[in-house]
Amino acid sequence: MSDGHIPVMLREVVETLKPIDGGVYVDGTFGGGGYTKAILEAAQCTVIAIDQDPDAIARGQSLQKQYGDRLRLVHGNFGDVATHVAGLGYKTINGIVLDLGVSSYQLDEAERGFSFMRDGPLDMRMGRQGPSAADLLAALDEKELADIFYLYGEERHSRKIARHLVSRRKVLPFTRTLDLAEAVADAKPGPRGKIHPATQVFQALRIAVNSELDVLQKALSEGAEALGAEGRYVVVSFHSLEDRIVKTTFKDMAGPRRRVNRYKQDGEAVTSGFDLPLRKALECSAEEARINPRSRSAKLRVLERLA
Repeated sequence: MSDGHIPVMLREVVETLKPIDGGVYVDGTFGGGGYTKAILEAAQCTVIAIDQDPDAIARGQSLQKQYGDRLRLVHGNFGDVATHVAGLGYKTINGIVLDLGVSSYQLDEAERGFSFMRDGPLDMRMGRQGPSAADLLAALDEKELADIFYLYGEERHSRKIARHLVSRRKVLPFTRTLDLAEAVADAKPGPRGKIHPATQVFQALRIAVNSELDVLQKALSEGAEALGAEGRYVVVSFHSLEDRIVKTTFKDMAGPRRRVNRYKQDGEAVTSGFDLPLRKALECSAEEARINPRSRSAKLRVLERLA
């Protein structure tokens, strides 16, 4: 099932999720099925596997045959995790895992338009619905594009790139990935380094096309509320924007709240109901980074509901 796709930090994910017999777990980003298979092998449990990509759900049929009713495939967005869990008849779950990176299948398939290394249509829609990256590049004005590149890609030359792209599209619309990548490279000043000059722009467009940060915030909130006692929420992120949201949200959820008491000067500490088993993010091992370069920027964070 996971041929062609290497699950990032697989050992660390399973160890921190701690699957138990009879438990119910959510793999919110099914992708290549690597996490799901590992969880099902670790315990006699059930996994609700969610993915908005119909191709991922289709690939999951082989695992469905292997694990039967223990695997529940759901075609949908992980931002709606609470709805999916309730729809299958579960009141609470024992754990949830999210891998926020683009799957190897999506990157390696040129027709999906995620990669600046392969020529394909400028799409980037994970669910194959709504406006594509080409649509955004054609419709948004210079300021809107610059804001996307800066906010979602942390691109320092966002304004210069946006200005160049808007000027170029008047002559020829952007419809292909390599065409966009070359145009971005032409607009960025200075010599090319090890990182492709279009990396941050492609990241920014993908996030905008799929509303990834809004979906993530919703998923963190809904997923945490669905956790039962001692349930764990494990998230693997790959860039600073996502990791910052996960870190801040988990910290806020686990932070102590104070009940006002007019008879006590300092108030009274009240537990939030959540804890952080790991005080800092786990990073992938040097060996994994060597074998799978895509894992180099990965960070794993965990939130646990208290008993």
